[in-house]
Parts: sequence; structure tokens; C-alpha cells
Amino acid sequence: MLPYTSEPFTDDERDVLRRYVTNLDGPVFALVNLPEVVKGALFARYSRSPKSLRRLFLDEFVGELDTSGDAGVDATIGLRRAEQLYDRVFGDYGDDSVAQLGGVHLACEQSSNALTKVLEWGRLMSYLEQSTRYITYDARLPSGHYRYYRDPAILDSPLGARYVGEMDRMFDTYSELLPALQEHLMRRHPEDRSGVSAIAYRQSVRARALDALRGLLPAGSLSNVGVYGSGQGYEQLLLRMAVHPLPEVRAYGELVEAELQKVIPSFLSRLHRPDRGGAWRSYLDGQRAATAAFVHELFAGQSAAPVPPGRGEPSVRLVDHDPDGEEKVLVAACFAATDLPEERIAALVARLPPDERAQLLAAYVGDRQNRRHKPGRAFERTAYRFEIVSDYGAFRDLQRHRMLTVEWQPLGVDLGWSVPELVEEAGLAAPYGASLERSAALHVALAERFPEQAVYAIALGFQLRYNLQLNAREAMHVCELRSGPQGHPAYRAIAQEMHRQIGDVAGHRALAAAMGFVDHSTVELGRLEAEERLARTADAS
Repeated sequence: MLPYTSEPFTDDERDVLRRYVTNLDGPVFALVNLPEVVKGALFARYSRSPKSLRRLFLDEFVGELDTSGDAGVDATIGLRRAEQLYDRVFGDYGDDSVAQLGGVHLACEQSSNALTKVLEWGRLMSYLEQSTRYITYDARLPSGHYRYYRDPAILDSPLGARYVGEMDRMFDTYSELLPALQEHLMRRHPEDRSGVSAIAYRQSVRARALDALRGLLPAGSLSNVGVYGSGQGYEQLLLRMAVHPLPEVRAYGELVEAELQKVIPSFLSRLHRPDRGGAWRSYLDGQRAATAAFVHELFAGQSAAPVPPGRGEPSVRLVDHDPDGEEKVLVAACFAATDLPEERIAALVARLPPDERAQLLAAYVGDRQNRRHKPGRAFERTAYRFEIVSDYGAFRDLQRHRMLTVEWQPLGVDLGWSVPELVEEAGLAAPYGASLERSAALHVALAERFPEQAVYAIALGFQLRYNLQLNAREAMHVCELRSGPQGHPAYRAIAQEMHRQIGDVAGHRALAAAMGFVDHSTVELGRLEAEERLARTADAS
């Protein structure tokens, strides 16, 4: 049974909720009978609120809606009429094309950070995850427990008491250091800033402290994720979850399917057919196992040297690119504006002098007024592959970009960790480091008996190695977005270095220059300007 702390609701609240959610007491449920704009706004608020989605809906949305017309609806019993309709449409039009057109908003609550990476893998879905920079993890669940995954197998083992004790201590350290770090920041950056509201100042200080301390939180920390996807996207998600080695993922997948069966049953009809879902699961399971066995034998005896505690440093390395990438982008830029074959376009572009090449690229990029103005798909003609080592927290943010290819190695402790500069400066390095050392020791203790679940003990501050492969258009998006002053310092540094290497290492200086909204500045309270905008908006409304 998947552990879950349910939330109490009054009879009146349950009466309202049952009109709009597919169950009242489980961690997974779909939203129904609501306008799309309401579901979108609800999910957006969800990512920055400590509340469950049901509680958030009751507290902040129900009062703005006319729910009287839905009084007779009970979404918790499923929708038989929808199933009959979908069955008929599937028969008339074919399953794949129709399954791309029906979507579901799904709330996935109290999922571990390890599980969230599985939920957020698919490219053709949309996600909003509870943010560690807006939500403090010092609060407890209604059960009185800290917010981390309590794996049943671990708790029932001789290691159960140690697991709970050490995880609690990690959260204790986080709770103790948070006010101390906020006080340090307020001393370092006094509030008397002209034109800055008190609320924006406090929020930016809080966000900066949360950024610095999120490395203390273990990968077993619980999060809420809002997912929107098509029937086809959910089908692929459920297949991946069904064969995943982590027991939590498999159990959670069953809950996801149970709720989706209430709203899009026919879209999932292939999952349990032996010739479709059964064959897919066998393929996925066999392919993963065969690759792992071959690689294990191929590289037997090979391993990277462990990094000493407190010495893990992030790195960004461009490992592959096309030396002719800029010229290929220029060829692609011309293609749709002429009737010449590509071979002749390439020959003509090759003869262009440097000044005309620059003029051509400038014309294609256009007069960009902000980072949301992006050139066309010609920028997809060349690509870059980066090998990155960063803390797991930064990886979590970058992994959610869906228009790139990301592959990561198993999260472990051998790549080390480091103390954030702000934590050092505040004199809190000793308790911070002690907590990460406890995290590593607990992981080692769990790994032999629970090789998959041992990941829950690893703090987000430990380093992970992963690859990002992306074309120049996506590189423009990632580097400009993630380098913004309001971003987390860890991924800001990665985005800035990726941009530098596109120009200096790949030699694509013109393409790097076109990424004109990459921010290489150094900021202290990076959220201050954004929080001030939010405060002004709130005052005006």
C-alpha cells in the first residue's frame, strides 16, 4: 500500500469537491467539470502553495465560481457515458490520432522527488511542480511527519528506525538553518531600499535563503505535481511507470491509471492487451535489462574516483557540436524564402563574405524586444551536447525542459557535494556539511538491502552527472530563461557557461551573439525585482 496522509474535509467541503475531482482521499485525482482557464490558474497557484490542490481549490477558487449548476454531479463515480462515446469514436477514427486530442489535468500529490522525475519525463505533456524556493519544508503533514517518503519496505526492516531518525535530523537541520540564514541576509542587505516594498524585500530574502538551503533536502522529500497531457501521453507514462525498478513508481502508476480510467477509459484500453501494452512493457523491461547487463560486463572494474566530501564542484563541458553549424543555420534560414534546392543554396551561402553572412543572420533573427521573441526553425539545424555535473537540485530544474534530450546517471554520493558560498559566509557550513555526511552514510547503509530505495536518503546538494543535447533554438530558450536574475544561482551558472562555450568553444560566435538576452550579471537578491512586480500587481488589483 502506498503511504499517503489524507486530508480532513467537512461534509460540505466534500459535497463541493466531489463535483470536480475524481476522488476525495487519495494522492492522485483528475480535475473535471471546470473551465480550462480555471484548471490552468489552479495549477499555476499550486506550484507556489504549500496546500494540497483540493484545499487550495476550496480556499481560493470556489468562492469565485458559480457551482450551483453542478450540484447533482458526482465525478468520483466515473463517467460511463464518456467511455461509450470514446469507444465509438475510436472505432470510427483510429486510436492514435484521437488519443492525442483528449487531455486530462491530473494532480499527483505527496510524490517523492525521485518519482517526480519519472512523472515529468514525457515531452508531450505539461508539468508544474511545487517549488522549493516558495515552499518551506519545515512544516509537517497532518500526520505530524516531516514531508519525506516513508517507504514501507524500509520501515518494516531493521533499518526503519535509523531511516526515520536520520531523515528527521536532515529536516531538523533545514528548519534550524533557515531563520539563521534569513537573518544573515537581512543584515547583509538592509531593508532601506528606495522604491522597494517591504513584502517584495521579505519574499526575495526568503527565496534566496531557500535557494541556498535546498541542498539539505533529501531526494525522498515529497512534492506535489500538476500534470496535463493527452491520452497518448498518459499511455506512454503508464507504460514507463509499470516497468520502473522503484516500487513507489510502480505503485503510483496504478493510482494514476485508476483515476484516468474514470475520465478517459478508452484511451487506455490498449494498456492491458497482450499484443499492445503487454508487448510494450516486455520490450521496455527487456531493453533496459539487456543494456544494463551488457554495459556492466563491458565496463567491469571501471569506476570514477569518489570525490571527497565538501569538494564536489559543478562543471559544464561541451562534448559535441557541428563545426559547420553556423553555415548550416544560414542555409536553413534561406530555404523557405527561395525556390532553389538546398544544394545550390549551400553553395551560394558558402561564397558569401563575412559582412553579408552577418546581415543574413541579423535579418533572420530580427529585432528581438524580449527573450520570448525567437527566430524560426532554421536555428534547429545545428545542435550541442553538454556533459554537466551539478547538484541534484539544479538538475531537477533543467530536466523539465522538454524540447531537449536529457539523460542522467544514477544519483549517488561519489561525485561529492560542496557548501554554498552564502552558507559559508553565514557561518553555517559545519551543520550543513554534517547533514550531508549523515545523508551519505544513510544512503550507504540502505544501498545493499534496498538498492533502488536508497536514493531517498541522498540530499539534493549531492552532484549528479547528466547530458543535455539541444539545438541552437532550444539553447537560446534555455540559456536566456535560466540565466535570468530571478533564477537559482546553481542553474544560472550552468546556463551562463553553456552560452559562453557555444561562442568560445564551438566557435559559433554569431549564434551566441544572437542569444542577446542571456544575463551574465552577478546578483545578490535575484528575486527582488520580480517580487516587486508581483507586489505592484497585487496593489493595483
